[in-house]
Amino acid sequence: MIVLTGSAGFIGSCVLSKLNQEGIYDILLVDKFNNPLKNENFKDKKYFDKIDRNLFIPSFDKQFKDISLVIHLGARTDTTEFDKNIFDELNLNYSKQLWNKCAKYNIPFIYASSAATYGNGELGYKDDDNIISKLKPLNPYGESKNEFDKWVLQQTTKPPYWYGLKFFNVYGPNEYHKARMASVIFHAYNQIKNGNNLKLFRSHKPEFKDGQQLRDFIYVKDICSVIYFLLNHKQNSGIYNLGTGKAQSFNDLALAVYDSMQISPSIEFIDIPLDIREKYQYFTQADMAKLINIGYNNQFYNLNSGIKDYIQNYLTEHKYL
Repeated sequence: MIVLTGSAGFIGSCVLSKLNQEGIYDILLVDKFNNPLKNENFKDKKYFDKIDRNLFIPSFDKQFKDISLVIHLGARTDTTEFDKNIFDELNLNYSKQLWNKCAKYNIPFIYASSAATYGNGELGYKDDDNIISKLKPLNPYGESKNEFDKWVLQQTTKPPYWYGLKFFNVYGPNEYHKARMASVIFHAYNQIKNGNNLKLFRSHKPEFKDGQQLRDFIYVKDICSVIYFLLNHKQNSGIYNLGTGKAQSFNDLALAVYDSMQISPSIEFIDIPLDIREKYQYFTQADMAKLINIGYNNQFYNLNSGIKDYIQNYLTEHKYL
């Protein structure tokens, strides 16, 4: 049985879909399951059972013999939340408990880290263990993810194989519930559909023109493909970047959205909200050599093809993956 935490969420429910596509149905879903909108993400999928996240850890010792793998994608992902205690509970301590259970019972472990750990990118974007302790994330969310990465690297007792995945800017189906934290593509589509100009953040740094902020945008289907590769790979444990390796501008993104909707571009620039302005990343780009060097050779969606698939096959008809 595969345990999948965060299974009602955006990435978790897409991974569930991927597992189903590969004929895997013996899956235990772990989440809060108290959000009807999120629960739409998994309602048509196949799984063995589901359990509240607060009940799962206490039940682990009773069912460890049935568990073949834990995929831990559950987390508080709100980058505008600044209560460190929330992140300590949900992102750090819960993850430590899961790691320790998997190490104790010799169960493989895959977990979600984040590119938010890189902060302003002063040390680059290379998934090198030697820089993890030196990274300076810009917000408590990134700090919580980096603290767990640091803790993992200090452990002498480990699962038989394990992977921490530093997700870059993920977009794609099943993020209808995410509100403000949904991807730029999701918000762009809805603004344009409602007859408004597409609003992008103005640059507040002279070295970047408006709309020329650069991010590594990765389609959620690629996230799912990498996780499926790793659960079969079963070697080369470690922390890995998970982006495309190519940064593109928000202007590129905007033009791709308009093109997919077959509408002429009309872009308006607005100030970055004050509560996130000092914590805003102007450039991210994953160094993907480490993952490629262990044998992952699937072609990543480029920004245009990913956005086109997302908009035309999911958003337009409010479909789920």
